[in-house]
Amino acid sequence: MLRGKAWKFGNDVNTDEIIPARYLSLVEPLKLAEHVMEDADPGFPLKVQEGDIIVAGKNFGCGSSREHAPVAIKAAGVSCVIAHSFARIFFRNSFNMGLLIFESPSAADDISDGDMVEVDPEAGMIRNTTTGRTFTVAPIPPFMEELVRDGGLIEHIKNTAKS
Repeated sequence: MLRGKAWKFGNDVNTDEIIPARYLSLVEPLKLAEHVMEDADPGFPLKVQEGDIIVAGKNFGCGSSREHAPVAIKAAGVSCVIAHSFARIFFRNSFNMGLLIFESPSAADDISDGDMVEVDPEAGMIRNTTTGRTFTVAPIPPFMEELVRDGGLIEHIKNTAKS
């Protein structure tokens, strides 16, 4: 079960807002986390806490295909992202980097900035504990679940090779 405070963002949050291009030379995930979402909310990197949840509108992660974006979100301690919808390349990059994401238009519309949220990935349930409303989401396919559990595609391949 994931639990955290919701940080709400709008539609079409692009990868340059998630991790600005000026930081793409950074390779350490924790260094990237120091700048996550700063072009969308300059104070976000200092305010976000371990386990918090990003909630957004349509087309989250649009723009350039940069793996840095889900890496920075995950390294900042964000447990998952809930959005109305995701850009397809961000969707796949998130699982490849080990970041849980959930598409749920109804949950994304209902959750407000600062609400407390619980997510049960196995049950496919999102609960806004502030309002008491619950939403169902499609369960994550087993292969994608393995990627996240292993910490992303590279670690998954290493684990598979050991077997």
